[in-house]
Amino acid sequence: MHTILKSNSKEVIIGIDKPFVMIGEKLNPTGIKKLGQALVDKDMEYVKYLAKRQVAWGADVLDVNVGHPQIDEAAIIPMVVEAVKSVVDVPLCIDSNDPKILEAGLKVAPGKPLVNSVNGEEKQLDTVLPIVKDRGAAVIGLTIGDDGIPPTAELRLAAAGKIIERAAKIGIPIEDIIIDPLVMTVGHNSMAATITLQTIELLVKEFGVNINLGASNVSFGLPDRHSVNAAFLALAMHAGTTCSITDPIKLGSTIRATDLLLGRDANSMRYLKYFRATEKLREAEAAAKQ
Repeated sequence: MHTILKSNSKEVIIGIDKPFVMIGEKLNPTGIKKLGQALVDKDMEYVKYLAKRQVAWGADVLDVNVGHPQIDEAAIIPMVVEAVKSVVDVPLCIDSNDPKILEAGLKVAPGKPLVNSVNGEEKQLDTVLPIVKDRGAAVIGLTIGDDGIPPTAELRLAAAGKIIERAAKIGIPIEDIIIDPLVMTVGHNSMAATITLQTIELLVKEFGVNINLGASNVSFGLPDRHSVNAAFLALAMHAGTTCSITDPIKLGSTIRATDLLLGRDANSMRYLKYFRATEKLREAEAAAKQ
């Protein structure tokens, strides 16, 4: 099953038989104070820098989130989308749980964007899915029900089924739904990653849908988070995950290497090309800091 996203001139195909798709996570002020201040100041130069840097490091799609308490998000998100469009040409993922902000971002997003996200709560289904349908977008479905994040793989599968069923009723095809099985921190629950991996396997078997993960949640509160994130992402890719909202600079090498090991990179060409390109980027960024 293929999920197709588009910018004005580029097409990104997400599928188990395709290279893993990296959705750059850094256009999000959470944890990035400099970006938050840039949004408050309506200074789009830093936004453009983050967009260009992520694409240079291999991001296939860019997540756009303007969640900040000091700004009018619905007014700012079109400015951010326009700034991103002016410097890169990749599909965009409009990231908010507020319908007004989603609509404002989708109105100026090019091509066929992705929406992050909808979940299985009735209010979300009733408000977000019609927006996705009207825009002709694809959507990430979080396996959350009215009682929160289910504790078992079977219950998360049921939450995904509810989203898929409700989307189908208003004409959103299953190929335009990417399910996020969610992962909690293993520092709190040592079985958290295992439950997510089991959910991925059930989703692939039952629905054959594309699967997204925000992989960095798994390591929250632990030392050497990068190693934990990289190991988990490789396991999740093997289980059937096809895209991730992640940091392409930190995890791009892991993703390219895992694609290679899973037989999705004929003659190692993508891995070698990525290695050479990022080696030059590292040298250039190191020189710029001197």
